[in-house]
Amino acid sequence: MTAAPIHPLSSAGQSTATESWQVRLAFSLLSAIVLGAALFVLAPALLQDPDSWWHVRTGQDMLATRTFPTVDTYSYTFAGHPWIAKEWLAQIFLALAYDGAAWNGVALLTAATLLLTVFLLCRQLSEALKPVVAFGLALVLTFLIDGIFTARPHIFTLPIAVVWTASLFRAARADRAPPFRLLALLWLWTNLHATFTLGFVVAAFAGLDFLVRNRFTKPSLLAKWCLFGALCPVISLFNPYGLKAILATFTVAYGNEAVPYLTEWQPFNAAGDPLHEAALLAMAFGLLASGLRIGWPRALFVLFALHLYLTHQRFSYVFFLLVPLVLAQDVAEQFPALSTQSWIREKRDGLERLLLRHHKYLSAAMAAVLVCGFVVFAASRQIEPGQKTSARNALAFAAQQGLSGRVLNSYDFGGTLIFHGIKTFIDGRTDQLFLDGFTQADEDMGNSAGRPLLEAQLEKYAIDWALLSSNDRRIPFFDELPRWKRVYSDPYAVIYIRG
Repeated sequence: MTAAPIHPLSSAGQSTATESWQVRLAFSLLSAIVLGAALFVLAPALLQDPDSWWHVRTGQDMLATRTFPTVDTYSYTFAGHPWIAKEWLAQIFLALAYDGAAWNGVALLTAATLLLTVFLLCRQLSEALKPVVAFGLALVLTFLIDGIFTARPHIFTLPIAVVWTASLFRAARADRAPPFRLLALLWLWTNLHATFTLGFVVAAFAGLDFLVRNRFTKPSLLAKWCLFGALCPVISLFNPYGLKAILATFTVAYGNEAVPYLTEWQPFNAAGDPLHEAALLAMAFGLLASGLRIGWPRALFVLFALHLYLTHQRFSYVFFLLVPLVLAQDVAEQFPALSTQSWIREKRDGLERLLLRHHKYLSAAMAAVLVCGFVVFAASRQIEPGQKTSARNALAFAAQQGLSGRVLNSYDFGGTLIFHGIKTFIDGRTDQLFLDGFTQADEDMGNSAGRPLLEAQLEKYAIDWALLSSNDRRIPFFDELPRWKRVYSDPYAVIYIRG
């Protein structure tokens, strides 16, 4: 009798795998719906960053001129100085969204990217953890980084960082070669935002994890990991600026004079952020009390992510999104009750049976809810940045009065001035411009002894008028200057002209 062929997966196994995929997909879609409902309410908050204005304008100018900028044309203080739009692709995305549906389009694009992020996070976590655990964890982690939910280029890198990190550490743990197709994601990351060098670091940690697990027993696989690591910087050279884009990433946090004065670049402050303190303490307690054992390469990655977050608040996503992805498989192996493998062998509960019985219809319905939600949002409300960054009424007054010439502006109004075609004194591009003590001097003008410096700057740059935020510390000095007159004031902005 001829033996029946042995298949790698029985029909029962195939059915179980299909069920697992269907339930995981449903929970991932559900996580996107929950986040989408929250963003529907909080959508205006997505547009409250002053840099959103100049990112949109830069993208519009690149689309109009079909060229990539190499020098500054937006300020008069640093006009002609070298400046590159290293985040050009994200800026074009934002410009297209604005041209298509004004600020509603920008908010919708930002929200869609965040929904994709939580969907992918839930999907990746559910590779190791049971779907309901992955669902809850993905939502909690996503809401913990809501401070970076703004319409800026970094938002487009969140889905990439999730897939990049999960895929590389999963390959290392399974003793496989790194997926070389991921290099396409790195190329996309390179042209979206300056944090693409973080991808190099993640790849290095994953490669170290593979090396420690296998030593030198699998030289062919180790060679592939080394090749992958070598190709990362090579792939990143494929951008409009070549090596300049890579070098520019190091000036974002190092050499940026504005870092000490910007909230997102401040160190983590437990007194001012009790929610994140509680989250950090809960994670530390869980690691200590559970006795979770992780290899030292992954432990180093946790410390690296924690260092980034404690140093600069803007990197909260590195810790809260990527660390759980790296540790999920360790948790699943050492606590089987939380694992996907144990869940597959369990009897399905009522909700899961419902999801499986009507999988196609429910998935289609949830996808339709997301689409309809976007349509309703676009049609039912008009949102735009608030006057804290737009100075809308103040700029309308300036246009009505025909104010022209050089303006001294508060930092937060730099973006809206660029957007409206008014050359700035200072703006949010401090990673490449406003260096050599300029930003420091701008800050010092508001100090108690800053009036002489203010007067010197007014004369040096032949300034004709000033647009200041209502809390700008230079306002008392302007009120005292004999040659300057306040001509406009509202709760958000003040305008002075040279008398």
